Amino acid sequence: MKHTLLLATTLSMLATPSWACDAPAVPGTPEGASATMEEMIAGQQAVKAFQTANVAYRECLDGVMAAHKEAAEDGDDSAEGTYEAAVADYNAAVSVEEQLAADFNAAIRAFRAANPSN
Repeated sequence: MKHTLLLATTLSMLATPSWACDAPAVPGTPEGASATMEEMIAGQQAVKAFQTANVAYRECLDGVMAAHKEAAEDGDDSAEGTYEAAVADYNAAVSVEEQLAADFNAAIRAFRAANPSN
């Protein structure tokens, strides 16, 4: 859960920029050692839903990056900063997704260790 809180904080720090790509909320991960099978399944579904929403978010950022990169190449000095901000947001979204996957995988290992018959 500690990592998930960090992930949520990281995403919340990404201010909603003027291009209006909305970062999805990061779900919590179950405490694998004490979770029920139903909680683990719900956690898995939440992670998958987040991943789907995060793909859409990154696709939105792709469009922002392309438009602002082109504008910067055409001489719009203000577009460079927006491009760089979108790249940073994109990279943060990838990192958050990777950390969430690692956290959920750790929860699965803890669940399996606590429930060897499952």
